[in-house]
Amino acid sequence: MSSPTTSSNESRSNTPRVIRPLADFLHKEASAGILLIAAAVVAIIWANSPWHESYHDLWNAHIGIDIGGHQLDLNLREWINDLGMVLFFFVVGLEIKREITEGELRDPRQAALPIIGAFGGMIVPAAIFALLNLGGEGSSGWGIPMATDIAIVVGIVTLLGTRAPSWAKIFLLALAIVDDIGAIVVIAVFYSDGVSFGWLGIAIGSFILAVAMKNRVPFISAYLAIGGLCWFSLLQAHIHPTLAGVAFGLLAPVRPRQTRVLIDENALNEHPGYDAAFKLSRQARESVSIVEWLVHRLHPWSAFVVVPAFALANAGVRIETSELGGMVTNTVTWGVILGLVVGKTIGISSFTLLAVATKIGRLPRGVTPRYVIGAGALGGIGFTVSLFVTELAFGESILAEDARLGVVIASLVAALLGSAIIVPGQVDED
Repeated sequence: MSSPTTSSNESRSNTPRVIRPLADFLHKEASAGILLIAAAVVAIIWANSPWHESYHDLWNAHIGIDIGGHQLDLNLREWINDLGMVLFFFVVGLEIKREITEGELRDPRQAALPIIGAFGGMIVPAAIFALLNLGGEGSSGWGIPMATDIAIVVGIVTLLGTRAPSWAKIFLLALAIVDDIGAIVVIAVFYSDGVSFGWLGIAIGSFILAVAMKNRVPFISAYLAIGGLCWFSLLQAHIHPTLAGVAFGLLAPVRPRQTRVLIDENALNEHPGYDAAFKLSRQARESVSIVEWLVHRLHPWSAFVVVPAFALANAGVRIETSELGGMVTNTVTWGVILGLVVGKTIGISSFTLLAVATKIGRLPRGVTPRYVIGAGALGGIGFTVSLFVTELAFGESILAEDARLGVVIASLVAALLGSAIIVPGQVDED
């Protein structure tokens, strides 16, 4: 009888190379989703406790640094949103690159359903919000209900266990990646005001330099320096600097520097001791792609440090009982709630099922329309990116509080609705 460790290792060794990173990612994402929910709950409780002033005082505390005569004076929340979230979007860029080259988005027919579903899940929610806020003060917030928070979604699907098909995880992961691409475009085009073209030119030039260095300069420190310059230039250009994270994430090579080959033991015997060990370690390093290595190293920091810190800094919505009555007529709050709950469910499921009906894509065996609708409802959990766009659209105005309240309520309702739709079903994945 083999030990659990041995069995686990054997199981892992038998997992196809393309699937193993996805399985690792989903496992970490599920744990991160639970931590993210906990951080959000702490933020809401703190913001509504007798110590609520300390919550706002902490995140509004300013920290300034001087870079070459240029003063950067941001509060703690802005440091997390503008610098910390660069790591989050860098990992997003790595995942997009891997999915496009080796994953669900590689095969056009496989990618069709999540891509089409994601488009529906962006267009319909944005349209609902825009219609409710047409010509009003909150009209600029139409991008808020467009996003899906993959960390929380995968966490919930994992908690559902066998009652949710494994297809739902992969579908929602691919859908969220397309969502992220859409969110990145929206942020770059619609939420970057007063662009300084001189600084933008420096940012573009630094990125072009990084592209020219790709596969020629093996030192990560060089890319860190250039990436830092790109980030600072985008910040000075009044374009959201998290775009630097995505851009540099997409640059990372997916293919290993050395093809995975079995090491010739006879050849190693010719180099006893240190030489053999050194050769082994070098071949092991070079048989792992830069993308896999970076995701393995950075994803825990992104998922377990940056994103929970972001939730703690941004989810602290103060709910005044005297203001709850006004929520009934608040178009910003309702635009977010209806956009995420109704818009995502209808948009994702209808566009996906339309793609199936027109033979553009195909559902896996045993997956019924019920699961598609349930997955669409879970897609309404916008949280992280929705809160991020809220800050870009409304800053620290009262509209931001209205939108944050809508994001929190909508994400909770979407989680309950999606789970309620999926749980009673039965799936045969044999």
